Amino acid sequence: MKSLKFSELAASDIRSIVTVHEMGVASYSWTQVDQLPLTSDEELQLRNITSRLLYYQTNLMNEATIWARAIYPLLVLAEQDDIQAWAQVPLRARYPHVELYGVVDGVLGHGITGVIESPYLIVMEAKKSLDIQDPRFQLYGQLLAAAHLNWENNQAPRQEIYGCYTISDSWTFVRATVEEFTGERPTMTLEFSREYVEKIEAATILKILKQIVATHFQTIQEAI
Repeated sequence: MKSLKFSELAASDIRSIVTVHEMGVASYSWTQVDQLPLTSDEELQLRNITSRLLYYQTNLMNEATIWARAIYPLLVLAEQDDIQAWAQVPLRARYPHVELYGVVDGVLGHGITGVIESPYLIVMEAKKSLDIQDPRFQLYGQLLAAAHLNWENNQAPRQEIYGCYTISDSWTFVRATVEEFTGERPTMTLEFSREYVEKIEAATILKILKQIVATHFQTIQEAI
């Protein structure tokens, strides 16, 4: 069995371990959140976050600064009950012919005693250097690992998992469905959102995050 680290994944690695169906960028139902309300407290906190970004040169910030100022605060705002935001989360998954492992920048999910049990959204902070490879393939590996972890917990043959990669203060969301966990090759179908810029679209980003959390929270309640 070969072992692949998230941060080293390339297109050829992904093609060798999973059948990928990319559906492209579109206005999918899970991105249509205009009617989702925000509380007055959420709106106030959004104003505080964006006011500190609006006249700040985010393209010159290092990744740690952007994460602290822009990315993680929105993840925390999307928390609901025991679905919480986590940072620097180690993940490891073993499919029949490959092991995927590494550390994920951020997660919205359920966990206890400091250990993530059920990740629902994977967040990857992409590097800004021109020589850095396409961030999607690293995210694909992380989504595969997260889906496998959820499959181990509930044995559902079809797992829905969301991802996001951020570049500076822009967010691009991905919805993935993963199947065939015990077969020769798992299959993964991917839908992509357009790119959202936090300085001017923070409310939309938060609504998408809240809808993802609410969807999984409802699934948990129905299973109880």
